[in-house]
Amino acid sequence: MYFKFLTAVVFQIFLICLQVFSQSRTVQSFNEGWQFYKANNSTFFTDFANGAKYIEGQGQWTRLEVWEDIQLPHTYNKLDMQLDRNFFEGKAVYQKMFKLKPEDRNRRTFLQFEGVGAVAQLYINGNYIGEHKGAYSMFTFEISNAVDYEKENKLVVVTDNKSRKDVIPTNQFLFPVYGGLYRPVHLIQTAKTGFVVTDQASSGIYIRQQDVSEKSAKIKIAAKLETKEKQTQQADLILEVQDHEGKVIRTEKKPVSISPQGVTYVNHEFLLKSPRLWDGIRDPYLYALRAKLLVNGKEVDGVTQPLGIRKVEILAGKGVLLNGKPYPMYGVCRHQDREGFGSALSFAQHKEDFLFMKEMGVTTIRLAHYQQSPEVYALADTLGFLTWAEVPFVNTVSYYENDNAKQQITELVKQNFNHPSIYIWGVHNEVYSKTADEQVPVLSREMNDIIKTLDPDRYSVSVTGYNVIDRQENLNTDVQGINHYFGWYGGKIEDLDPWAKKIQQEFPEYKIMLSEYGADGNIDIGQESIEKPKDVVTGKSFQENYQTETHIKQWAAIQNNPIIVASYVWNMFEFAVPAWNRGGVNARNLKGLITFDRKRKKDAFYWYKANWNPEPMIYLANRRDEQRTKSDTKIQVFSNLDDITIRVNGKAYQTIKGENDKHWLVEHAILQKGNNKIMATGKRNGKQFSDEMIWVLN
Repeated sequence: MYFKFLTAVVFQIFLICLQVFSQSRTVQSFNEGWQFYKANNSTFFTDFANGAKYIEGQGQWTRLEVWEDIQLPHTYNKLDMQLDRNFFEGKAVYQKMFKLKPEDRNRRTFLQFEGVGAVAQLYINGNYIGEHKGAYSMFTFEISNAVDYEKENKLVVVTDNKSRKDVIPTNQFLFPVYGGLYRPVHLIQTAKTGFVVTDQASSGIYIRQQDVSEKSAKIKIAAKLETKEKQTQQADLILEVQDHEGKVIRTEKKPVSISPQGVTYVNHEFLLKSPRLWDGIRDPYLYALRAKLLVNGKEVDGVTQPLGIRKVEILAGKGVLLNGKPYPMYGVCRHQDREGFGSALSFAQHKEDFLFMKEMGVTTIRLAHYQQSPEVYALADTLGFLTWAEVPFVNTVSYYENDNAKQQITELVKQNFNHPSIYIWGVHNEVYSKTADEQVPVLSREMNDIIKTLDPDRYSVSVTGYNVIDRQENLNTDVQGINHYFGWYGGKIEDLDPWAKKIQQEFPEYKIMLSEYGADGNIDIGQESIEKPKDVVTGKSFQENYQTETHIKQWAAIQNNPIIVASYVWNMFEFAVPAWNRGGVNARNLKGLITFDRKRKKDAFYWYKANWNPEPMIYLANRRDEQRTKSDTKIQVFSNLDDITIRVNGKAYQTIKGENDKHWLVEHAILQKGNNKIMATGKRNGKQFSDEMIWVLN
């Protein structure tokens, strides 16, 4: 399996190289040689267009040289947003000097930004180019007519991550919106005729699939073409399907006439026989679709996109089918930030996150609560994780965000349309109204209509924080997500099972997902007894073992209730919440199964690994609850092995099955004063595996 992953990553690099080293289109990294400063200060005057900063003294303005040399990705909140609510929120200025070749005037030049927090204004040589609102989606500006082809050019980007009523998310309560150019920037150059680059930063081609089976699949291509030549261009659209090794296995050719007025839309379809299907974690096989545009037999532009051929079906009360076969939905949510880095992450860091998920046995991910890096979706494609992608219409409403919410859902769908891993688009998360006639349900219907117009083949989903299916703002999408923390924000851990059974009786035909569940757990707080913290909002001590108990019982309940067609642990990793001071760590949501720095895995991680990953494993839980006061104690093991035995100081105890067949217990083990060596063993195919820990009886 690991070889398959490496092969897939190599293939993604192959796709990137094809695009970058096209005969006609170049995509250059634009991440070096930047300078930066924070601009918000009442004693300064900032000339944003020219990236200049001035201070007043004795009636005169003096220009300050305050630049800090940086490279991208970069955020100016990588530390302060992870400490407390007293973080910098506002404008910063980035500048970069660059030169183009004189011959580039016969080509087109664009700047593409993968993500800027949260509003960006772009200037070239002091001239305003445009603005983009939204911290998480890509955007592209053409600068062909603004640059100087003989002299050095100055690019200035003004960023602003201050919360605004007209840009989602409208506050920083649930997660921080890190400011800055926190994802890579690219300089794209093309011929005057080619695929549209400024279609909200999409690839310019859209791949749909219909009638998918192992026998054949209908592939439908929609392309957007344009020319800046004065005459109509007679061209050939060439579509090449390449297998995993890069070999061309199918070529299609379509003559096209490209008008110098507006955009030329081209549609083409063909039947691919005996395709190897993209089958999730079972076989994440990727083809590539290479689209080329030829004028007079010469390639003038080319774009390469992933092609994973698959069919996803969600069956109410039964589960998810991938290519006609039941697919296990072992799900987690993922925030993109990391301790000490914020959201300015490298590909290696994204990959590390995905390898942690792969180790645990994850098969599906919810990328909450916003569009994430293009590299993240590529990793999901290559590893075979069915992916839920969504926009940050989350937590609260301002009644001014309608236009931006529609913009961001459009960008999300267009920019990620061709990723086979994505099976569902998310409209909103925990936003409410008093009636079905108010803003949230109305806007949700409009966003759902945008999704279905752009992409009629995928599902849509919206999420409520109440455990009520038919609330007034619900049911405006194909699937209803429920965020509910049974036993944490009210009730008992065991309440999930009877709730699910009631839903099965009352809403048997509804597609329902448990989109968030779990509990906080501080890995540095051990405790002998399992007790819910007295106050989960202001409390300062969230012991890990209550989180562990929550996941043990609730995953077992989810297994037994097929009305929950998919579920997503909140969260795979701890993440920053500047407004919080809970559980013993300031500015931290502790519900993650792995610590914020990615260095330590909690017991619950191994619980899911035992349940989800078929590779043999055995794990003694509660190892950080090592200080004991009772000699007669319970010991629990997570394992997918046979013949589980627990020994305490050499004495063997017979185990009994706990919540499910991956949970094994000894109810009455006897400890002696001082250190106690505890060992668990199990077997598979005659091979023995073991784990051990030390408990101390005081």
